[in-house]
Amino acid sequence: MSNFLPQRSLFEVREAPSKMYSWAVFLLCNIIVEMPFQIFLSVIVWAAFYFPVFGMHQTGTQIGLMFAFTLQFLVFAATFAQMLIFTLPSTEVAGSISTIMFTLTLQFNGVLQPPNALPGFWIFMYRVSPFTYLIGGWAGTGLADRPIICAQNELAVFDPPQGQTCGAYLEEYIQGGAPGTLLNPTASQSCEYCPARNADQILAASWIYPSDRYRNLGIMFAYIGFNIAAGLALYYMFRVKRFSIKGLFPKKKAAKEDQLDEPSEKSKEDKFHWGLSLLWAIIRNTVR
Repeated sequence: MSNFLPQRSLFEVREAPSKMYSWAVFLLCNIIVEMPFQIFLSVIVWAAFYFPVFGMHQTGTQIGLMFAFTLQFLVFAATFAQMLIFTLPSTEVAGSISTIMFTLTLQFNGVLQPPNALPGFWIFMYRVSPFTYLIGGWAGTGLADRPIICAQNELAVFDPPQGQTCGAYLEEYIQGGAPGTLLNPTASQSCEYCPARNADQILAASWIYPSDRYRNLGIMFAYIGFNIAAGLALYYMFRVKRFSIKGLFPKKKAAKEDQLDEPSEKSKEDKFHWGLSLLWAIIRNTVR
């Protein structure tokens, strides 16, 4: 952000009056020049977190999608910052606004707080937050069909009826579509039941589905395009056309106040002259 402000000042003072190139070319060049840096940085970020967390066992499609979402995240962050700084007067103002908006998108992405737990009014923030689709794409791609191994403190431990094994006791429940896994079906006591089988069941609680990963990829491209279009539109409105919100309201109120002030000043002047005349009359009668 801070590097852009001197360039903008120089453009508006020198290049724009001389018409060497248009404001749209100036802004698009600032956007395009960021792309090689973001691509290079995305390779480093992707390799640093993907292989330590997910390893090498996933398919080429999953690996490619995880890199695509990483690249989208960095490009989205860059274009979002440019959208703000193109128009705003300083990096402090742009930084404050971006912090507030980033916090909102992070709070309502459906992971920190499941969508079912959000108040009815705030569900729209879940739908418009870009992080909803970014994290949905990351989690839905990296954790798809990943088996769950419960820790000892996560198991449901119970004893079956006397004379039955754990498998016989839970046979009807498991065949009926139980979400979890029985770990010791042949045991006759201390049955160990894991309440979930794979990560898809956990992700579904946050409305994240592996089948939506290509949809999420396309929506993130739409958010990036929106940042670029909004940045151009805002610059055109506020720095090319010099649009001002104050200009929407005519100065009728000020004119009315001037009209009201004039009679009041005139009435004060009349009262002053009347007081002088009265004082002169009293002095004259007294002298006589």
